[in-house]
Amino acid sequence: MLIEPRESTDPIARQLILEQQAEVAVLQGAGHVEYRLRADIEFMLGLIDGHPVGCGALQPITAGIGEVRRVYVRPAYRGQGLSKLILAALEERAFERGYHTLRLEAGRMMNRAIGLYRAAGFAAIPAYGEYAGNPQSVCFEKSLVAALA
Repeated sequence: MLIEPRESTDPIARQLILEQQAEVAVLQGAGHVEYRLRADIEFMLGLIDGHPVGCGALQPITAGIGEVRRVYVRPAYRGQGLSKLILAALEERAFERGYHTLRLEAGRMMNRAIGLYRAAGFAAIPAYGEYAGNPQSVCFEKSLVAALA
């Protein structure tokens, strides 16, 4: 799989995000909250033979801290470890950008995503920022200093 950066306005990245959000909305039902992406977000797009199969994004929170957003692999390509590759590419990009810490949020019902994040070394933390107070949110954090130095 080739993983390459894309701008927030990229139509392929936008299509993958629409697919991801539709899937999350079905899983979460009436409790679904859609958190908006900011303009300063950077996407990483996963391609196999030129076809988009997944994505993830990196969004700054504060100096040295970034947030992983919208990690998604199309259903036909799941079970091949592609989300691990996308997450690793996001971690590498974050380290290159000077982030020492990454955070992320997942819905409580996203068991596979939560398993991915835990396996990648993310530890549970209290809900932060816009996720605070949402009982559907589970938040995680990882130090990149020890992981990628």
